[in-house]
Amino acid sequence: MELFSHVRIIIGVVMSLGLTHLLQGIASLVQHPEPRKVYMVHLLWVVSMVLYLLHFWWWEFRLRHLADWTFLIYVFLIVYTVLLYLLCSLLFPRRLAPYADFEEYFLSRRRWFFGLMALVYLLDIIDTALKGDQHLQSLGLEYLVRIAVYVVLCLVAMQTASHRFHLVFVIASLAYQISFALRLFWRETN
Repeated sequence: MELFSHVRIIIGVVMSLGLTHLLQGIASLVQHPEPRKVYMVHLLWVVSMVLYLLHFWWWEFRLRHLADWTFLIYVFLIVYTVLLYLLCSLLFPRRLAPYADFEEYFLSRRRWFFGLMALVYLLDIIDTALKGDQHLQSLGLEYLVRIAVYVVLCLVAMQTASHRFHLVFVIASLAYQISFALRLFWRETN
């Protein structure tokens, strides 16, 4: 349990930085709305990342059952968490210039954003496996199909600048993310 506490603190610090970055970005949109033209797809991905971080943090607590901690597991978890932070940082740059608005910025960074997101989803399989076979099996085939679909959609999102595709992707992603989390939490508490 002592090693888990140590790892949990480090993961918590990195995750807090990501969440802080998102919250500061949201606050800056409220504080200075005029010069920054808001892009709905961008804002919905911000909401999605906030939910992902909260969901991630909740499920990382299952690592307390991990008996054999190794340096490799430690490094894996730090890398995974750092990638989540990088996703958050890509949503709100330090300076929006030279981009006209968040739409132009987001679309110009879509390859980085969705490339990292695809990698995060693939790493989630390892993270889930670390929590034990029983946990992985409890998620069922839906979990692996979910990962595969997300990775494919991220690869498509990297290639297309279609507003319609990106809007449908983020709305469907949010709806599924909320549904998946609620069903898992419901199952855990009943």
